[in-house]
Amino acid sequence: MTAAPTTALEVGTVVAQRDVHITRDSLVRYAGASGDFNPIHYRDDVAATVGLPGVLAHGMLTMGIAVQPVSEWLGDSGWVAGYGVRFTRPVVVDPKDGATVGIIAKVGTVDDDGRPVRIDLTVTAAGQTVLGKAQVTVVFR
Repeated sequence: MTAAPTTALEVGTVVAQRDVHITRDSLVRYAGASGDFNPIHYRDDVAATVGLPGVLAHGMLTMGIAVQPVSEWLGDSGWVAGYGVRFTRPVVVDPKDGATVGIIAKVGTVDDDGRPVRIDLTVTAAGQTVLGKAQVTVVFR
């Protein structure tokens, strides 16, 4: 992971990259923390009944996992001022193998001093993009 900038960065510079493994246990813990106990997040039979390919990770869990590397990259030098995504595909969490979410964070836009204003995220699972138009607005101290 790159240190938060004290000098100018170019558009397209990778500032953070990470793979995060999610298990069914992760989903249970998130359900408890969020209060989202929809059974599509922990019961294969319910997921199948509604036409899903398997148990799905919570969208907000995926969204939170994706922004974490940016927050860590910023450290004390700035903060996340805005964040938005489009959910393009679900993250299917296999009962045995779980799922791995890949995150690549790149500078999307810069200010007149070359400091990042927007960070664009590429978020994938099972070789497919799961969050589209994932953009983080950052502000530096």
